[in-house]
Amino acid sequence: MAVKIRLKRIGAKKAPFYRIVVADSRSPRDGKFIEEVGYYNPTVNPTELSIKTESVQKWLDNGAQPTDTVKALLNKSGITTK
Repeated sequence: MAVKIRLKRIGAKKAPFYRIVVADSRSPRDGKFIEEVGYYNPTVNPTELSIKTESVQKWLDNGAQPTDTVKALLNKSGITTK
């Protein structure tokens, strides 16, 4: 099973709000997920980003692959990816 760390979009039309989730790569974007590890709100200024560092590091050590966007958010928050 390939596991990804990716964004799940919630929120209203033209007002996005994202949850950072760990999910099976075959599940749909807003579908079933394994664990919620943070959130990202790009609509406020400055943008709001909250990440559970221990959970993300555990999943990265176990082989989960972050998407490009999530990788940029992790680097912004100080979590390094291999």
